[in-house]
Amino acid sequence: MLIYAADDESGIRRLIEVFLKSEGYDAVTFETGDALLEAFMQAPCDLAILDIMMPGSDGLTIAQALRRVSKVPIIMLTAKGEEEDIIRGLTLGSDDYLIKPFRPALLLVHVKALLRRVSLEQEAQRQADQAGDLACGDLLYESGARQTLCGGQSLKLTLTEQNLLLYLMRRSGRAVSREELLRDIWGYDTEVETRVTDETVRRVRAKLLKAGSAMQIETIWGFGYRMDAGGNP
Repeated sequence: MLIYAADDESGIRRLIEVFLKSEGYDAVTFETGDALLEAFMQAPCDLAILDIMMPGSDGLTIAQALRRVSKVPIIMLTAKGEEEDIIRGLTLGSDDYLIKPFRPALLLVHVKALLRRVSLEQEAQRQADQAGDLACGDLLYESGARQTLCGGQSLKLTLTEQNLLLYLMRRSGRAVSREELLRDIWGYDTEVETRVTDETVRRVRAKLLKAGSAMQIETIWGFGYRMDAGGNP
């Protein structure tokens, strides 16, 4: 597996490179995101790690550029407390984030989970194609077009948003724990502290609201989420 990482701090680059190589990954580091993007266009990697604040184009801009041409998994690195950057990064197409400083072992957990997620998404797509179209309230998932409609209009979901919504549609009326979602959608097999689930749910909710859907993703406090028609107990 080839992993690219861009960070303007030489110590962080060295830590990432040494630790990932010790785990059997082929890791290549870059001082700028622009250099990573240039390398990616020549030889795509299997996963990209991007610091947000770098000389030249910042990590958010590079993530957006990568997402225009590829579905490569992206981990964003951000300083503690920069919550707006985390939300913006996830919205622009990154898949996960780490707050600096971080332990190398935690980086490995996130890397393994994202690479595992690629296989999960492929399997989920295969199952969705086999199952065919799925109706849930006023929502319709079209397996042929691989999109979800509300009132005949596409919700324009990202791949992760689509997988999450489809997962909840299949389990409509049942509470689903955050741990279950992290395992089955994001590929985590250990307990981690991450807001990717909450942030992805927030974005899907916003798109459902904008489309005028009666379906809601309810928060089950201290547990997880449940999809149901608005107004149901």
